[in-house]
This record gives sequence, C-alpha cells and structure tokens, in this order.
Amino acid sequence: MTYMIITGLLCGALLGFVMQRGRFCLTGGFRDMYIAKNNRMFYALLIAIAVQSVGVFLLIDLGVFEYSAGSLPILSVIIGSFIFGIGIILAGGCATGTWYRAGEGLIGSWIALAGYMLMSTMMKSGVFASFNQQAQASAVLPTNSIAETFGINHWAVILPFVAIVGFIVYKQLTKPKVVIPSLKAKRTGLAHILFEKRWHPFVTASLIGLIAFIAWPLSAATGRVFGLGITTPSANILQYLTTGDEGTLNWGVFLVLGIFAGSFIAAKASREFRFRMPDVKTGINSFVGGNLMGVGASLAGGCSIGNGLVMTAMMTWQGWIGLVFMILGTWTASYFVFVRPRQKAKAAKLKEQVTPA
Repeated sequence: MTYMIITGLLCGALLGFVMQRGRFCLTGGFRDMYIAKNNRMFYALLIAIAVQSVGVFLLIDLGVFEYSAGSLPILSVIIGSFIFGIGIILAGGCATGTWYRAGEGLIGSWIALAGYMLMSTMMKSGVFASFNQQAQASAVLPTNSIAETFGINHWAVILPFVAIVGFIVYKQLTKPKVVIPSLKAKRTGLAHILFEKRWHPFVTASLIGLIAFIAWPLSAATGRVFGLGITTPSANILQYLTTGDEGTLNWGVFLVLGIFAGSFIAAKASREFRFRMPDVKTGINSFVGGNLMGVGASLAGGCSIGNGLVMTAMMTWQGWIGLVFMILGTWTASYFVFVRPRQKAKAAKLKEQVTPA
C-alpha cells in the first residue's frame, strides 16, 4: 500500500508539473487544428505516443509484464469518443487538463471536475452502469490490436510510426522560427528553466511520453497492468468518499491526486496560481461539459489520456479510432461554440455598416 501511494503520487505529481509548466492542453490543441489550422500540439501528442510506445513494448518483450489489448467495442468507442470531444470543449479542458487546471485555482475546472467524477461514477458503478455495460457489449470486434489484426509483429507497426513522427518533428524544427518575446527573467539557472522559461511543446511531449512509459512498470508492480488513466481513478475517488470501500483505491487514484498536487506546486512556484471564478454561463458549460466527458469516456473506455495517449501507444484500434472521433467531436463543438457565433457577429456588424441610418 505504501509503495502504491508513494509511486502513484510521485508519478502524478511529475505529470501535473510538466503539463502545467508546458501548457500541454489537448483540448486547445484539437480546437486549434480546426480554427487556427495549427497542428503543433497534435504533433506533440504524437511524440508522446511514440516515446511511450517504444518504451512499453520493450518492457513487454523483456517479460517485465504481459498485456493483451482484448476486443474492440467499436460502436461504443466511436460514440463515446465523439461525445467526449464535445464535452471537453464545453468544459474548457480534457480529463487531465481539468485536473491540472484545477490545481491552478481555476474554479471552472473544479466545476467541470465535479460533473466528470459524478457522471463517471454513475456510468461505471451507479444507475447507468447497466446501460454502459450493454453499450460496450454491442458491436464488438474480436481483435483490438492493430498488429494482431494483420498478423504481424508489433514492431512492424511501431517503427514506421516512429519514423513518421521523426520526419514530422524534423520538418517542424527546420521551419523558420518565429521569435516570441518573453518576460524579463527574474530568476537564473534551474529555477528560470523550471518556473519561468517557455517550454517547447515537443520537449514537454517527450517528458510526458517518458512519464507515461514509467507509469506502466510502477502501476504493474501493484497489480494494475496499465499506464496513465484518468476516468476510472476519478470515479474511484468519488466511490471511496461515498462508500468508504478501500477496494476502490488503486495506483490510478493516487496518480490523479498527484496530478493535482504537481500542478499546484508548479503554478505556485511560477506565480501562476490564483483563484478565478467563472461567470454563470461558463460555470454551467463547465458542469455540462464535465458530465459529457464522464459519459463519453466511460462509453469509449478511455479519455484523451486513456485512449488518446495510452491506447494509441499500445497500437490498438480503440486508441486510434477513439482519437479520431474525439477530435471530430471537438471540431463539431468548436463550430457551434466559437466559429458560428463569430460568423453571426461579423454578419450583424456588416449589416449595420451597409444599412442606411
């Protein structure tokens, strides 16, 4: 138990610290792919996936632990991921982003987190558990592993993917650089790098990939053979608080608590922590978004981390199909939340200009 608590909290704290300082926000990254035509955060995600994938499959080949991708509830993954994508736009952050932004003092993220934890618990062990189980049991394909589907070795999938990611990184880093003015440094040395200097998203992604890799053996040592995960541990926290059942406490629970703690430490040290109260509309959107996140992640069997980072690294159909429909969900919500209102405002302003007084 002591090992589980210490390693879970430390791994989570590292993840929360790195995500907060590196501003690693998949919600913003997916949104910017559509609105700003900026793919940098998506490329960063691919780096994290590649780093984790190589490390984890090396451990599997060395016999450190065994892992089976299982079957694929394809319909549940598609629908759930799309709903999750809509939810993270309304909530203003994905599952992990909500935890680390709550650590910054953002009250809207606290509201989203409450809805997320509540609905995840209801879907996994509450009144909607039967519905969730039935949904995941329908339209199930026997093989989830991409390599197993084609009858090839997993490295035949991983190595080409790593090569593609490496080429993308090379092309991005050799582009003409845009100089972004930074604040005047008030610290020197390591303190400046950790708490003041802008972190390159690719550096942040590499660190996240390493943390995601380390999470596997640390978690497996406690009997939980999986890497980073947010939805089920978040639901387990609420289950424990309401039932007192210590059986709901596992390595993942302390991971997510560590994310909050690590983000808080990073935000305080970088002078970015402050309580920020949302307006009523934002607060309502946050709560609704949090609930949609809980529904979507439960149906899909993972969130932006569980599916978008971990199951993709395991080269499963669930991870990559989930990631695609998650992105489509964010684009759909972004159109109605950001693009359409701007179009209406622009049209109204143009109408005012051409209408005679």
